[in-house]
Amino acid sequence: MGSTDIKFLQKTVYSFLFFILIIIIMKEGSVILLPLVWGAFFAFALYPISNWLEEKRLPRAVAIVLTLIFITVTAVALLYFLTDQVVGLIKDIPEIRASFETKINTYLKEIEGAIGLGSDIPLEFSFLNQKNLESALFGAGRSLILVGIIPLFIFLMLYYRDFFVEFLKKRSTTESPSILNFIKDSGKVIQNYLFGMLIVTIIVSLMAGVVLYFLGVKYFILFAVFVAVMNLIPFVGVFLSSLLLIIYVLLTTDSLFYPLATMLLLWMIQLIENNLITPVVVGARVKVNAFAVILAILLGGYIWGISGMILFIPMVGLLKIIFERVPSLEAYGYLLGDDYPVIEKKENYLRKILRKVSSKSES
Repeated sequence: MGSTDIKFLQKTVYSFLFFILIIIIMKEGSVILLPLVWGAFFAFALYPISNWLEEKRLPRAVAIVLTLIFITVTAVALLYFLTDQVVGLIKDIPEIRASFETKINTYLKEIEGAIGLGSDIPLEFSFLNQKNLESALFGAGRSLILVGIIPLFIFLMLYYRDFFVEFLKKRSTTESPSILNFIKDSGKVIQNYLFGMLIVTIIVSLMAGVVLYFLGVKYFILFAVFVAVMNLIPFVGVFLSSLLLIIYVLLTTDSLFYPLATMLLLWMIQLIENNLITPVVVGARVKVNAFAVILAILLGGYIWGISGMILFIPMVGLLKIIFERVPSLEAYGYLLGDDYPVIEKKENYLRKILRKVSSKSES
């Protein structure tokens, strides 16, 4: 092994160890890093509103406070509106659990009778215990224990944004505007992604709400918002939310028509969202290929849970921008992107078969 191969191997090992170290720091420091990252993303997203108020001759601090008050009031109103349905669903958990056990026992007895087997073993479904389900409903909020710090981070980042820009100018060793261009591109990626996904979430929640209302689902508003929010997590979120909703409809109705109709209509909503709503509203602003998105979801879920699944997608988009700005890392930016050549066969099987048939007939 030559010296060049040894240096390459050392560089690869060091890069791998550095990557592992970053993951450990992000996981162990989630109490600080998670609200900080959320604050940075919301600061980018709320900048247009705060800047618009500043242009109306309001002081920066006042503009930021008014922006935060508007967003907070909107979020609290939405949560208050959904509280009644959440409490009602929790109260219905014992009834849903009993329905689940009854239906499963009935199905198992029918299967045992059909195959000629019998069993007197009682079935217990401890995972549907009310305490477990209540903890599952509120478990997602545990990753945001320091949620009260996020508004403070948002305020400070918006208030000192010029200070941070000046720091980056002084830190740069050249007079190239690449750092400022990177900041602008990063801000556009975050703003476009968050604003676009907000519009998509509202549209999907309205569509799902109308569908579930006509299907007679009791807590149709809560489930519509749940489906729309879980839609923010590509691939995984859609599957889990649809599965839970279909199971709920199956347990609370006496006919298979309703769960089947729910599955079909949710599939139609997802089809419309993927092929019409998201391409028009969001477009390809976060240009990351599907393989990188799946890895980002898995890694984000491992490090920061549900918050990581949502945050890591635009973070990978920012990472791609960084790689594209650094010549030595440009290849990695290409690896994350979706601008890749599609290699297809020039001749498909049907044409080959027709050609063989025609050649045999001529002979």
